[in-house]
Amino acid sequence: MLRVPTSRKRKRPEEKLNLVPIMDSVFIFIFFLLMSASFLKIYEIGSDVPIVSDAEPPKNQKDPLALTLIAETNQIILARGIPSQRVQKFERQPDGQFNYEEIHAALINLKKAHVDENTIIFEPVGDLTYEEIVKLMDAVRMLNKTDEAIFRTNKDGIDEKVKELFSKIIFSNLMS
Repeated sequence: MLRVPTSRKRKRPEEKLNLVPIMDSVFIFIFFLLMSASFLKIYEIGSDVPIVSDAEPPKNQKDPLALTLIAETNQIILARGIPSQRVQKFERQPDGQFNYEEIHAALINLKKAHVDENTIIFEPVGDLTYEEIVKLMDAVRMLNKTDEAIFRTNKDGIDEKVKELFSKIIFSNLMS
């Protein structure tokens, strides 16, 4: 006859898992996630949606500048008017970058002639990197501290300094 080992006969008390250390670590992990979320900065560059309308433009207004920046893979074309007429073309430099200072200078000259205009249409046709698009938008929107001052007369007849070049950027043909 076989004997049953004594270790099997004895009932061991059931051991319960100690979940306190696991719960502590989970709460600490959640706490650090919440704390790190407050340090995260999200940057946004505002842009308007193109307005499509069948209505006739008002007759009392002068012709719009309709400034357009056509960004192709190897060149950027600055055009104006309806129908669009090319003002200037900027080729990609041998190092693969565009000359953003030259684009910025051309836009400053246009802004001097059309002080009240704030809108530019950005038409990315070719493949551009995200960084190139952001650099172009910065060249279009911002006036540098070293740029020549541009003044406009406000509704009260007082000259005020222009703080931005073309701040309203409208993206064209994003779906094509």
